[in-house]
Amino acid sequence: MQDAVATLLAVKTGLIIAWMACLFLAERLIPAVPRPALPRRRLISNAVLWGLNAVASVLVVVPVTVWACSRALPWRPAWWSGPAGLLLDLLILDGLIYGWHRLNHEVPLLWRFHSVHHLDRFLDTTTAVRFHLGEVLLSALARAGVVLLLAIPLASVLVYETLLLLATIFHHSNLRLPPRLERALSWFVVTPSIHWVHHHRVRRDTDSNYATVLSLWDPLFRTRSPTRRTPGLAIGVEGREDEALAGLIVAPFRPS
Repeated sequence: MQDAVATLLAVKTGLIIAWMACLFLAERLIPAVPRPALPRRRLISNAVLWGLNAVASVLVVVPVTVWACSRALPWRPAWWSGPAGLLLDLLILDGLIYGWHRLNHEVPLLWRFHSVHHLDRFLDTTTAVRFHLGEVLLSALARAGVVLLLAIPLASVLVYETLLLLATIFHHSNLRLPPRLERALSWFVVTPSIHWVHHHRVRRDTDSNYATVLSLWDPLFRTRSPTRRTPGLAIGVEGREDEALAGLIVAPFRPS
């Protein structure tokens, strides 16, 4: 079991790194929006946060997830298996991620951690891995609870987590897509033009467009913003500015 998990994690990690590297290069060759002058500390902060979360993933997130999958409630029916069962698991997990993301905006305690992601004043592939360690750990606990209750197999969780990371890196990227291609993709998956509005420095747009992989959730629950991405769309958190690494780490713990 441990060998199989280690192999799957190695494949997942290699795929994510390759995807990240390709889009990191592509968004600099064919950007959708001109890059403003950004402080060098931004990339350092994003990289360090990514590194901390990678360590936490190995030490905490993966063990907690494996534990939850091994102790899930034994009620899952036989028909909920195979390829059809996997697809159903992926749909359920994506819907739950939509709900969790929305809670991170609506619950003040969760927003304290999630706002670190939104404080970035520009959107590119590095924003996709810029999350506070506290948010990562809280998300792992929430996911473990879902896995326990719904008896979701570890294979389904790993497949979805891979899709989630691939999608997150894609829709945070500053990659310019042909308009027709982006419109076609947006019917099914979250594209950069959709998610950039979610990072608009206006709270009504920040609190919209919560979907992560499949784009159907926001129209379904009426949380899709009518705002369209433009080159001048201001990115960030309304009324706040980005901070250096130390400030980002302690930000959730400061008084309101």
